[in-house]
Amino acid sequence: MPTDSLARGPTDVPLIERTIGAHFAAMAARQPAADALVSVHQGVRWSYAELHAAARRLASALLRHGIAPGERVGIWSHNGAEWLLLQLATAQAGIVLVNINPAYRTAELEYALNKVGCTALVAMPRFKSSDYLGMLRELAPELGDCAPGMLRAARLPALRTVAWLDGAEALRDAATGGALLPAAADRPQEPGMLRFSDLLARGDADDPRLDAVAAGLAPGDPVNIQFTSGTTGQPKGATLTHRNILNNGFFIGECMRLGPEDRLCIPVPLYHCFGMVLGNLACLTHGSCIVYPGDGFDPLAVLQAVQAERCTGLHGVPTMFIAELDHPRFGEFDLSSLRTGIMAGSPCPIEVMKRVVERMHLSEITIAYGMTETSPVSCQSHTDTPLDKRVATVGTVLPHLEVRIADPATGAPVPRGRPGELHTRGYSVMHGYWGDPERTREAVDAEGWMHTGDLATMDDEGYVAIVGRIKDMVIRGGENVYPREIEEFLYRHPGVQDVQVIGVPDAKYGEELCAWIVPRPGSGLTEDAVRDFCRGQIAHYKIPRHIRFVEGFPMTVTGKIQKFRMREQMRDELRGASRAPRPHPPERPTNAAP
Repeated sequence: MPTDSLARGPTDVPLIERTIGAHFAAMAARQPAADALVSVHQGVRWSYAELHAAARRLASALLRHGIAPGERVGIWSHNGAEWLLLQLATAQAGIVLVNINPAYRTAELEYALNKVGCTALVAMPRFKSSDYLGMLRELAPELGDCAPGMLRAARLPALRTVAWLDGAEALRDAATGGALLPAAADRPQEPGMLRFSDLLARGDADDPRLDAVAAGLAPGDPVNIQFTSGTTGQPKGATLTHRNILNNGFFIGECMRLGPEDRLCIPVPLYHCFGMVLGNLACLTHGSCIVYPGDGFDPLAVLQAVQAERCTGLHGVPTMFIAELDHPRFGEFDLSSLRTGIMAGSPCPIEVMKRVVERMHLSEITIAYGMTETSPVSCQSHTDTPLDKRVATVGTVLPHLEVRIADPATGAPVPRGRPGELHTRGYSVMHGYWGDPERTREAVDAEGWMHTGDLATMDDEGYVAIVGRIKDMVIRGGENVYPREIEEFLYRHPGVQDVQVIGVPDAKYGEELCAWIVPRPGSGLTEDAVRDFCRGQIAHYKIPRHIRFVEGFPMTVTGKIQKFRMREQMRDELRGASRAPRPHPPERPTNAAP
């Protein structure tokens, strides 16, 4: 029996040594009539043959517009059919797709576009309060005076083309080769920008240049850049290859036992690996159907889509599943078609996992762990993983990968059962951070190990459990406390809907625990009730000193909890409390007992 925390995935199923375009073409030829995409909110429903034709048409349009293989094209949009089209078209044409976070504002957008030198950007006009085209005009006022495709902007020197998404009706004939909507004068215009439908109309699915370009592509070529949501410094552009994300999508789908009969509901954002790899590529490598319930997350839209489309799979971060389970209309929907999916993106609370299995029929739901820099998944449970392992671990290492739990100081594997930093190595490790070899070397060591920054343990069977981030570990009076352990315990309280635990500065102990709790409506939960629940059940030093009841947590659009913002807020609050004038104690009466 192994004693070191080191595990290697099986290698009996070979890696896919093809580009994304070649692999998708083969799948479309194998099952042309099968459903490939249903974008519910757009009314788009395409077969594999239709999606393949539409993607080739867009790839041809990009090349004819003058975008060369190897150049970067950004997409700044929430979920929709156009997102998937661009993902496949850029891969077919050898162009690198750059995912732009829809939450970005002008300074972040300017940094991202210039960091990787995007020559073109596809953007949705607006979403809720976000005016994307307005932000672009703010950065590039030159759009008002240039012809579409001829931008010369002082602040965005590489950018030449902005194409805006002009509505799902423009996609009506994209997959059939029919004529698209004509460029009529009464159609909406955006000065200096192309309509996406006009760009698409320039393409031809039978363009001979497509196959010529594809012949010159290799699996190791970069195909995608995703910016990490770093908590310090500027975001880093993790550069991923065809080989990286195609294989990762395939083996993720294998863990879920996906097949042509499956229909996967994908409410997680496509700009993140969760949507585009664990969702899109897991489906496309197994002939499954992709279902987008909406452009942004709406728990009701998810429940409606699962029922209407008879989805067999559902993805989400824990907060999404909580929102679905607690929706007041949850009981109205027939979710019996569900069997599998993935809960990931942030630590998966055991109690939430149990509710998902019992109430949403997701008996074969899996847990996945990873990071953008590893394409992203390193470990995942399987549909037949025992429930106790599924709710307490992130599964085992995927095929053709290695993971180890290492001493952060020495890099040597620690004994099984002992916490250390999780490292991963293999085909999934990124090509590197775009234009930043120094930060790449900091993340990936000379032996090819990606240092994740996550604290984990490995048991005797190779199951990996994430116990926190190295930077999140709390040291209270010399005791190492892992917030994940406290969170899991507090989830057992019937009045706790969601909880996050952080460390805050303390003059006596160095750090103290603070719990932010979202109480269940009507529970009447109090601080004393929480502490009484802990006493006698967990060690005294693990009982949170500070408890705050909140409506939610600061998080990224992918559902990652931003604990650093919680710590900042608590530091400010506690600092303010310490500066507040303290009332003088009442004077003791002269006849008081000593």
